[in-house]
Amino acid sequence: MHRILVINPGSTSTKIAVFDDEHVLLSSTVKHSTQELHNFPHVIDQYQFRRNHILEYLAKEKIDLATIDVVVGRGGLLRPLQSGVYEVNERMIYDLRQVLNGEHASNLGAILAQEIAHKIPDCKAYIADPVVVDELQDVARISGLPQFPRRSSFHALNHKAIGRKYASDMGTSYESLNLVIAHMGGGISVAAHRLGRVVDTNQALDGFGPFSPQRAGTMDAGALIRVIYAGIYEQEEIQRLLVGKGGLVAHLGTNDVNTAYQLAMNGDFHARLILEAMAYSVAKEIGSMLAVLEGKADAVILTGGIAYNELIVNYITRMISPMCKVAVYPGEDEMRALAQAGLRIIRGDEQAKHY
Repeated sequence: MHRILVINPGSTSTKIAVFDDEHVLLSSTVKHSTQELHNFPHVIDQYQFRRNHILEYLAKEKIDLATIDVVVGRGGLLRPLQSGVYEVNERMIYDLRQVLNGEHASNLGAILAQEIAHKIPDCKAYIADPVVVDELQDVARISGLPQFPRRSSFHALNHKAIGRKYASDMGTSYESLNLVIAHMGGGISVAAHRLGRVVDTNQALDGFGPFSPQRAGTMDAGALIRVIYAGIYEQEEIQRLLVGKGGLVAHLGTNDVNTAYQLAMNGDFHARLILEAMAYSVAKEIGSMLAVLEGKADAVILTGGIAYNELIVNYITRMISPMCKVAVYPGEDEMRALAQAGLRIIRGDEQAKHY
């Protein structure tokens, strides 16, 4: 049996789990109040605060650190890299501390994993499939302006985990399938998976592609430029409109799909129209990724928290099923996906990559 500690820092919480092989021994989400986090000027400054919470939780649960074989943290905004499991090294820690590619709580994942692994003899720290995974084919990188190439930024961890899960359920390997996977959560990413590589995807971090519960999606660039130069909004306000206050928030005042769904079911035709428009935008993006795979997709997979919503799933399925089989894997389990990554390394099923 192998014991794996998983750490997943979010903006206002730190998720912690301990797995014995595939079995989750314990799991918890430590909430951090706005007042607590306000004491830290930058996200990176929170690592000791969060580390102490993790160690206190493990001590309370009587988990002996010496029994942990590997520590796996959520990957942060690093340099673009290929999919896989990466051993945490000093170059990675340096880039995260320098906020090389943006400031986000996920940047703490590798730092916390290394801090705790260093307390345990013969224990190593890893990350797996961060949002900066970049396997785009060359033609997908080209935009209409050479100074603005298309970038890969998507829910790589859940995409890859669900791809492997679907392949296992089909009795085959992820690397043998062509899939279009749509992760639908607070942000929405749709990707073309060709034989184990994500050859194209929308840039979900900034909301490019379908609009989502809190992201505006692809906008009319001309209209956006005119609004900016009209001086109506400051730069930060524009950014919040695109990511945080866009999508369902802008239309319905909520980022909760279930709340919007209840409005729709209670006869609110505007709420239903907005939900259907979001589903419509996801289906259009799926259609474009089917074209990327030249119509040779084995399945379209709908996943993420929104995949529990029957209105959204049924709308997308109606549009896509005449072109391709649709499978639904609702929810996401980042903790299990991270634990499975660590287990593959321990068992020798995968070799850790060097950052």
